Amino acid sequence: MMICDLCPRNCHAERSGERHGYCGTGALPRIARAALHFDEEPPISGTRGAGTIFFSGCNLRCVFCQNYEISAEGQGKTITPYQLSEEYRRLEALGAQNIEFVTPSHYVNAILESLAAYRPSLPLVWNSSGYEKVETLKQLEGVIDIWLPDFKYSNNSLAAELSNCPNYVETAIAAIGEMLRQQPENVIENGVMKRGVIIRHLVLPSHVRNSLGVLSLIKQHWGAATPISLMAQYMPAGRAAEHPDINRRLTKREYQRVLDKLIELELDGFAQELDASDQKYVPEWDYAAVKDSW
Repeated sequence: MMICDLCPRNCHAERSGERHGYCGTGALPRIARAALHFDEEPPISGTRGAGTIFFSGCNLRCVFCQNYEISAEGQGKTITPYQLSEEYRRLEALGAQNIEFVTPSHYVNAILESLAAYRPSLPLVWNSSGYEKVETLKQLEGVIDIWLPDFKYSNNSLAAELSNCPNYVETAIAAIGEMLRQQPENVIENGVMKRGVIIRHLVLPSHVRNSLGVLSLIKQHWGAATPISLMAQYMPAGRAAEHPDINRRLTKREYQRVLDKLIELELDGFAQELDASDQKYVPEWDYAAVKDSW
């Protein structure tokens, strides 16, 4: 029996079955895709692609999630921790620059078990929403090489409205602080990140003030040393149509205002082009990339 308090929801769910808890998942990992991914930040994708594993379920409820079919609806294939470790071997053999766990927070126990079975000789990347529990992150100390957290909101009211998460801001600040404690220095060799932290932020239409606040909080808490990945890839997805203010793409003017703030605060990092908001960048959840025998 698994009584789960891995994430800040602390829902005390019994997750030994197939789909339980706020995240909607059981104890065994459920994955929707495991394949080379070339559309991450340049030091993450490198030239050979990130070995990206997309996990089903999520501890947020972002109404605009581009991965809604797997994050909220739970599409995917349930496998064992050993089978997950075999995916690492397969991606490593394909030439992946790293192994990237996407939305993995609710599977910490299974991931640690899988790494005990096989630890690839590649950097491990933790790509998450930023809504993490510090006590859980500490279990990953010495395990994760690269942290790739979102910092979605500077406004808890907006976080509650769009992600059902009224304590997002303080939780993400504490979580990212822990990630930076574990990996305080970015190490990049031949253009490829080996360890460190990159903070991601997705700019939402109609909510430029939220983005300006996020950048200000990053500067306030961590200075200018941590690179920011400023994303323009928003497009209406999931249940965004129920929220008229975000039921459109980002405008050039909105994104430019946020870019100007990034420069004003002397923050470093990466910026996307507006044409990143294209359906072609959303992976197919066909499970074809997951080993057929599972």
